[in-house]
Amino acid sequence: MMGDNICPPEKMRDLIALLIAVTGSEGYLSARIYLRSFPQEFLMSFILEDLPYAYDALQPYLSRESFEYHHDKHHATYVTNANNLIKGTEYEGKPIEEVIVAAYNRNTPIFNNVAQHYNHHHYWKWMKPNGGGPIPGKVEKLIVDSFGSVDKFKEDFQKEGLAQFGSGWIWLEAKDGKLALRKTANAENPLIHGATPLLVADVWEHSYYIDYRNRRADYLKTFLDHLVNWEHVEEMLSTALYSYYSIKSMP
Repeated sequence: MMGDNICPPEKMRDLIALLIAVTGSEGYLSARIYLRSFPQEFLMSFILEDLPYAYDALQPYLSRESFEYHHDKHHATYVTNANNLIKGTEYEGKPIEEVIVAAYNRNTPIFNNVAQHYNHHHYWKWMKPNGGGPIPGKVEKLIVDSFGSVDKFKEDFQKEGLAQFGSGWIWLEAKDGKLALRKTANAENPLIHGATPLLVADVWEHSYYIDYRNRRADYLKTFLDHLVNWEHVEEMLSTALYSYYSIKSMP
């Protein structure tokens, strides 16, 4: 019987992905052995993790009330629905990324709830207290190479986020070793386009309406200036680049 203090599956997968990115094939081997020690149903269930910071830690930019609704109600509903919908289906027992790609345009209820769980799981991690600020060197270099400058990236990110009509997301993604922006509707994310998500701002109204009402532009600017956790962006980028160069070097 596993103890209550065991690492939650989503967090464990993130740690394993980072291990693989840093140590290469040896990390992959270790990760495979480690995964075999966990019951399959534990690894493949969806869990609503606690926020990685206190509910009031991002004030005055995002309020406790905002997180109480967004995390505890909206995200929690996606997790409950995803676990209920996936039982007994062909998607049961598969990693979350595989479910998202496989269910897209095939099973809309499963896709919507599983993808929204994935999107929110990382959205919380892409923010932190005292966020924004200096961008890690590797990330900054790729941003400059892809957009011309950090300021141009921020300008385009906000512009695309404002241009997303209705509910959706604005992403920074990696594909084929390059960075790009992508706006998506509803639950869609870069995975269904063969890209790796590196950063996202949630532009569903429930994500910012309590604190910003209809001022999406102010929310997006604040997100970039004061909330972004660039260290999590760097972790996601390391995984994306390792995957890209591993595939590229295959015979």
